[in-house]
This record gives sequence, structure tokens and C-alpha cells, in this order.
Amino acid sequence: MKRPNKASPGGAPAAAETRAPKPKKAAAVAAAARPTPARAAPSAPPQATFARLRALHPDAHCELDHRSSFELLVATVLSAQTTDVLVNKVTPHLFGAYPDVRALASADAAEVGALLKRLGMGMFNQKARNIVGLARGLLERHGGEVPRTLAELVKLPGVGRKTANVVLGVAFGAPEGVVVDTHVQRLSQRLGWTTSDKPEQIERDLVALFPRRDWDMLSHTLIFHGRRICFARKPACGGCGLSDACPSAFRAENVGRKPPRRRGTAP
Repeated sequence: MKRPNKASPGGAPAAAETRAPKPKKAAAVAAAARPTPARAAPSAPPQATFARLRALHPDAHCELDHRSSFELLVATVLSAQTTDVLVNKVTPHLFGAYPDVRALASADAAEVGALLKRLGMGMFNQKARNIVGLARGLLERHGGEVPRTLAELVKLPGVGRKTANVVLGVAFGAPEGVVVDTHVQRLSQRLGWTTSDKPEQIERDLVALFPRRDWDMLSHTLIFHGRRICFARKPACGGCGLSDACPSAFRAENVGRKPPRRRGTAP
């Protein structure tokens, strides 16, 4: 008796059987085909939810080590696309070699880049040019002092709106908006505080929901919660003290995350 998949007597192969996908593969395909869950409306007033978050993280603060507004500004520029942990390992060596605005302003950017590279910092050449350039800008236009307005800060190399508001909020207690990093973006969506995935619009939504006095601490608290509980891939909803007020609780893993990139597509 012939097996169905063996060649026929004339040498032509028989038609292959159509096999059902394996259970695990079928489940993965089905999961990939499911649309990302819509972000639900908040189930509690945003300010009440924030008060509970503050109670969960009373020690929330900027986790970039610094001793001055200048060091904070440099550290925040260095933190682009890397972790605060790495920045905190790099800055003691950096400020040991270039302890103040004048020293960094007179430094050779290539030498600064080589130091950053040795210390494991990515994008070391660009970041070196930025921090040397901003030090020169501080010296030439601001007498070596860090300016206290967003409009002046964003004119410095490597300083965007997010970096400027970190410095304004942490160093001077006067942010001109809410810092929206990946954690703030993700949690704001999961909590139903925004339906946007654009940082600029998310910031506008948060500014409309919260008074100015909360803007600085709002970002620190959301970042703390995102780093410790509300992870991107596997949020710890079971251990979260806020799950009863979160509209995405226990189904949050696909909310506030970028869709996976298909193979062969450009980033």
C-alpha cells in the first residue's frame, strides 16, 4: 500500500497533504493577528489615581546622579537612548576629568568621545560634541550658568524639550511641561489618560489633566512605577496596588508598546 507523500510510479510526486498548523504555532499566529486592545477610559479620576501612585512611590525622584544644574544637564543629554544606571557610572569619570563648565567647554570633543567610549557609552562621538557644545554655549551666552527657561535651554546642542523640562523641574522646580519618556508614554496610555502615541500630544493631554504643581513629580512617579511594576512586556498587575483603578489591568501587555517590527522592514 502506497504512502500518500511518496512519488508515484511515473516519478511525479504526489500532492502534499495540507497539514494543520501545530497548536503552539497556531496560537502564536492568532495572537499576532489580534489587534492591540483599545486604550480604555480611566476608571478613576486621574488626580486620585496619581495620589495613590505617589503613596506607592513616596521616594520617586530623578535617578540621574548630579551635584549641580550643570551636571544634571550634561547627565540628561548623555541619557538619550541609554539607561540612567550607565550614565551614573560614566559621569563620575567624566566630571573627574572635566569638573565644571569652563573645563568641558575647553575640552577637545574627540578626547571626550574617547573617554565616553572607554566607559561603555553608545553614540559617544555625537554625545561628546553635544556636551562640549552646550558647555561652550553656557559660557558664551549665559555666563556659565544653566538658563532657567525652556526657550533658552533648547538652543543648546543636544537639548530638546524633554531634557529641558527635566532640568527645569529637578534643578529649579519650574517645569514648563511634563517629561514624556517611554515609561510615561506607556503608563499614560494604560491608565487611560491619553489615546495618543505621540509624545507631544501625550504631554498636552497630561498638562490638561494635572495642575502645574504636579508636572515634575508626575513624570518621576510614572517612571518609578514603570521601572518597578508596570513593565513593558510583562506588567506585574497581580502585585500592583493600583490594579483596581487601572482600565488596562491584567491585559496591559499590548497597551502602550510599539508593535513588533516585521522581518525585512526598515526601522
